[in-house]
Amino acid sequence: MNGEKVYLTLQNGKVFEGKRFGARGDVLGELVFTTGMTGYIETLTDPSYYGQIVIQTFPLIGNYGMILSDRESKRPYLSGYIVREYCEHPSNFRCEEKIDDYLKVQNVVGIYGIDTRELTKTVREAGVMNAVISSKPVSDLSAVVAFSIRDAVKNCTCPEVKYYETENAKRTVVLWDFGAKENIARELIKRGNRVIRVPASYTAEQILALKPDGVMLTNGPGDPAENTEIIAEIRKLAGKLPIFGICLGHQLFALAMGGKTKKMKYGHRGANQPVKELSTGTVYISSQNHGYEVIADSVKNVGRLSFVNANDNTCEGVEYPDYNAFTVQFHPEACAGPLDARDLFDKFMAMMDGGKTNA
Repeated sequence: MNGEKVYLTLQNGKVFEGKRFGARGDVLGELVFTTGMTGYIETLTDPSYYGQIVIQTFPLIGNYGMILSDRESKRPYLSGYIVREYCEHPSNFRCEEKIDDYLKVQNVVGIYGIDTRELTKTVREAGVMNAVISSKPVSDLSAVVAFSIRDAVKNCTCPEVKYYETENAKRTVVLWDFGAKENIARELIKRGNRVIRVPASYTAEQILALKPDGVMLTNGPGDPAENTEIIAEIRKLAGKLPIFGICLGHQLFALAMGGKTKKMKYGHRGANQPVKELSTGTVYISSQNHGYEVIADSVKNVGRLSFVNANDNTCEGVEYPDYNAFTVQFHPEACAGPLDARDLFDKFMAMMDGGKTNA
């Protein structure tokens, strides 16, 4: 590990010195951290990290190498990657390549040797901020301060319709792709569904023309309020067939119902977020990746709060009985991640089997 010297400069002027791994080059992005102890392959390939420089709080990354079948998308969407230490000699029977080689091929700039504890504390205390990875210290921070993530969903959605055929399929589900993780499709297929994955630009009329039994609103990156055209199409679709929304899908459905969202101080990212189901008092451990939240009071006239975050009491789920829909902020399909909430997919299956029965 004799990487060349590289600098991480935060928009508040703080500079961290480290060493380069992965691709060469300078990169600008929004600095966030994730607390997962495993699942770095899923983190690297989660489209929800579009435009972001990701800090791994777990100190050693890459010990089981890269396993391509575990990817959540065909390529990484993050801008940069920061670790305390990366493993040069991974050991796993499924390992296909080293993380350093993967990042080089995928043109992702990485830094190691940074005190990720101090860096994470900085983000926790000051909030999410922009940063630049560069070969030389940056003195003019105007471009760093001005940076913002735009057109995130447009850059992460699938380019065309994709069909996942299932033998003896019981139902047809439209997976409305806003930057979807592959495991959402896998969970639907596992339950005997034919899945039709459609681009974010699809209209309500185009979706209804496919005659699905239900619609899945997927995760994705960026500011949910930016997606005004999608929100308008969701509004047209609401109430016409069962809908299940995850992460960005949860936020977009709330906005379509007249709700509001806001940016969080540093978001929830990792595989250890506790969420409380209000109807039972049960606390589930969940995997999450989001920097925006639905303001709970903004949807109380059209929906009922179903889950809250046990750490900060933010909205984690909403039921919309009049619209035959429900949404959650966390990832019930998470892989690698806890499996506590997988039964939410079964709930969606029951909704579709029951036709127009309320959620």
